[in-house]
Amino acid sequence: MAAADARGSELGRYLKARRAQVRPEDVGLPVGAGLRRTPGLRREELAALAGVSVDYYIRLERGRETNPSPAVVDALGRALRLRGDAHERLHELAELASGRVGELPASSDHTVRDSVLRMLESVRPLPAYVVSRYNRLLAANPPGRRLLPGLWDWPEDQRNLTRYLFLHPVGRTLYQPWEETVALSVAHLRAVAGADPDDPELTALVGELVVKSPEFARLWERYDVCERGGGQKSFRHPKVGSMTLTYEVMQLARTGGQRMVVYQAAPGTPDETAMLRLDAVGARPESAPLDRPEPAAEPCPAPRVAAAHASAG
Repeated sequence: MAAADARGSELGRYLKARRAQVRPEDVGLPVGAGLRRTPGLRREELAALAGVSVDYYIRLERGRETNPSPAVVDALGRALRLRGDAHERLHELAELASGRVGELPASSDHTVRDSVLRMLESVRPLPAYVVSRYNRLLAANPPGRRLLPGLWDWPEDQRNLTRYLFLHPVGRTLYQPWEETVALSVAHLRAVAGADPDDPELTALVGELVVKSPEFARLWERYDVCERGGGQKSFRHPKVGSMTLTYEVMQLARTGGQRMVVYQAAPGTPDETAMLRLDAVGARPESAPLDRPEPAAEPCPAPRVAAAHASAG
């Protein structure tokens, strides 16, 4: 029963967080007079839009109802204006709450296969690296290491891209714009975490970042979801200057969620020139060869970032 309650609570937290992001006017409801106690839709408003009783919806949000039908889940998703990954995540959490899904694949032991290490080397001079399900850096080729300056100064078990974005001074200036990058990173972490919110690697990372970074805590509570498969990132690199690179993300089979990320630029462009400098001979210690023990990430619409973030990984 305790496990079912925990699964139901995760579904309830997701519903509550997404309800707070839908304004009455977004769904054709009058704002009404007086101050609303909570942002977004009231429980009774969402229940009415989804065609369920208020009592039933309250039980769902409090984790006491753990077996909503697919039709009810679809109705709630429409009422909450969920699309794409966010709508799929609602269904996944409902299935998890009901116990309709089997056990998740075991987490990776963070060992990168020899064949994957050879692939990293074969794509040079393109920067490339491998990350775990929760963005721990497991391996990289030399230009991939140099793409993330300062990360390799951290102990091996601390080399996580999400931690780097929020807590490393270079990570907070490397990506442009930082606010959009971190919002998408947290939304991706939410996407891969939803089916197993109690994973020890995840809970340790989130617990640390919630304490150390108010920006992360704020974004984590939004429950934005975006599972990234590729896209474009702009860098202001301290060694090679500004560049905008496209990247592809490839899932690695039988690894518990490892992904290979490879960056590239259009031939003959200043972006390619800057990128190729990452593979220059005689660079700093980041040029060390591939290591087995060393431990990523879109296109999704950027989550709406509150104005407060702009002044702020």
